Amino acid sequence: MRLLADDWFGVALWFVGVALLHDLVLLPLYTAADRAVVRGLGVVRRREWVLYVRVPAALSGLLLLVWFPLISRRVEQRYRLGTGLSADVFLARWLLITAVLFGGSALLLTLRLLRLRRATA
Repeated sequence: MRLLADDWFGVALWFVGVALLHDLVLLPLYTAADRAVVRGLGVVRRREWVLYVRVPAALSGLLLLVWFPLISRRVEQRYRLGTGLSADVFLARWLLITAVLFGGSALLLTLRLLRLRRATA
């Protein structure tokens, strides 16, 4: 209970603020981005294809959310003092992981489409 020992009201206010930020700002952004992908890909009839964009985007976004202080180099000095390591690699690694996620997803979609084409031929 160390978290609530010093400033329980501040912690509670932070949780409420984060919930409101998610529900009132981020959720409409997610929805708008998802609809743009559906319309942009022209896959209204094949909505399951959108998962090949949703999944890597969600995983990449989650990694960005978790590692944002190090990716943005906001805590670089503190990280270096605490670990003795440089924080310069986090942005490049996140970009590489994101590229691998989207590349793997594109490969899986291509294989699925090839399998469907062979099954109908």
